[in-house]
Amino acid sequence: MIQQFWVQLGEVIRHVSPIELVDVAVVAFVLYQLLRLLRGTQGTQILVGLILLAVVGVISTTFNLILLSWLFRNATFFIVIAVIVIFQAELRRAFDQLGRIGHIGRPLSRFNTRQYNEAISESIRAAERLSAKRTGALIAFEREVGLEDYAATGVRINGEISAEMLQSIFYPNSPLHDGAVIVRGNRVVAAGCLLPLPEEGTVRERLGTRHRAALGLSLASDALVLVVSEETGNISVIEEGKISRNLDPDSLRRRVALKVASPNGNGIFRFRR
Repeated sequence: MIQQFWVQLGEVIRHVSPIELVDVAVVAFVLYQLLRLLRGTQGTQILVGLILLAVVGVISTTFNLILLSWLFRNATFFIVIAVIVIFQAELRRAFDQLGRIGHIGRPLSRFNTRQYNEAISESIRAAERLSAKRTGALIAFEREVGLEDYAATGVRINGEISAEMLQSIFYPNSPLHDGAVIVRGNRVVAAGCLLPLPEEGTVRERLGTRHRAALGLSLASDALVLVVSEETGNISVIEEGKISRNLDPDSLRRRVALKVASPNGNGIFRFRR
């Protein structure tokens, strides 16, 4: 039995052309990336529901269930529209990642390691001081996906970043303290920016407005967002919809440096206290 299986497998392989192998590999890669995008989101349950619908459609065709087959044939167009609407967030992320292939769409490519190092050092110094005073803060580091649309909702700064500048922006009586600061390279692009909130049902835990806004931006782009809680003073880092809470200074430096200053995960950075 086993020998017959291997013989049949060999026959199949001999009749497969290189182009067909490439075709299968590309389809497998696309499906893998699709599952990666859906992992950890509500889209997973929706995808399972769509697969069950497809199975029901196949069964109705196989057993010649006339009414059910008619419903599936006429509902195909509406199902496609529904899928586009339901998976709009995942589709946007997919196109964002597609646009990052190679060196296309890299707004930070002109900044060097020293400038990254400076921005991270000053931001972390400010976060530590704000945390000690329990002053809320929201700092978004632009990476490969541009944040110009969100910067346009705030007040233009275009100034070199410093801990003192960030502290003054997030000072409780400042008119800009409720919004987000967007950092590009070693410069503060804008302050008082409005960030997108995640859709209802996406967040299953209770979060404050700052954390929700940071989570929304991380789902809409590849930005890394640093949040200082006004209630507890705890510092969190949010990326790709995942929250790392209660970071101590050393953990915060390592995490932000690895993700922002070194896109490839390499490099050594020294921080000023």
